[in-house]
Amino acid sequence: MEKQKYLQVTHNSTIGKALAYSISQEEYLRVFLSDGNVPMDNSYVEQPIQPFTIGRKNFVMIESSNGTKTSAILYSLVKTAKANMLNIFEYFNLLLTEVPQHMEDKDLHFLDDLLPWSPRVQKECPSRYKKS
Repeated sequence: MEKQKYLQVTHNSTIGKALAYSISQEEYLRVFLSDGNVPMDNSYVEQPIQPFTIGRKNFVMIESSNGTKTSAILYSLVKTAKANMLNIFEYFNLLLTEVPQHMEDKDLHFLDDLLPWSPRVQKECPSRYKKS
């Protein structure tokens, strides 16, 4: 029988560092085996931030602090609309038709009716997937 040849993994190689890290973290990596409440992976945490991660490459195109603020506002509006089970297209359509009509207003109380949880918005922009 021919002796099997094994490649040696050095501690300084990338795979060596990964293995050393895994071994040093073994106690923590095995927690899910003893506690059924601990998930095996973190996909539950990653799902809500996926749009930000996907959009990261697009963010390099934002060349000003105003662009950054605008993107943050838009993401906040979309996420809040989703959380309130709204049809996002209809919600933005409502915002983009209503807000320009009030550009000269000194009183901004009209915005209360445009919040995602307001009865008006809930009635005019329900999601198709909303559970009855």
